[in-house]
Amino acid sequence: MYISTLETTPGRSIERVLGYATGNAVKARHVGSDVMAGLKSIVGGEIKQYSNLMNDTRSLAVERLKENALKMGANAVIGLRFASSEISPGLSELLAYGTAVVLAEPS
Repeated sequence: MYISTLETTPGRSIERVLGYATGNAVKARHVGSDVMAGLKSIVGGEIKQYSNLMNDTRSLAVERLKENALKMGANAVIGLRFASSEISPGLSELLAYGTAVVLAEPS
């Protein structure tokens, strides 16, 4: 499936717009990560456990977005965006969303 942050598809025309598609993932931080983050905040630097958690969560949200778009009959999602929110302390949601479309085959 073609996924792009662009609103257009260079070299391909949009045959049909199917509507918006979404995929979300909710993940919780691990207590051990919080302890390491507290220590790391003293000396500075990247908190790799959180970076890995965000990467995993983003990948899961995009996979769910693809599943939603495929169910709609799309072969592409354009205008991909992300939004995040904190549901409660230590519990965050990441939402991937975009426009599900059917692209014409390249000529």
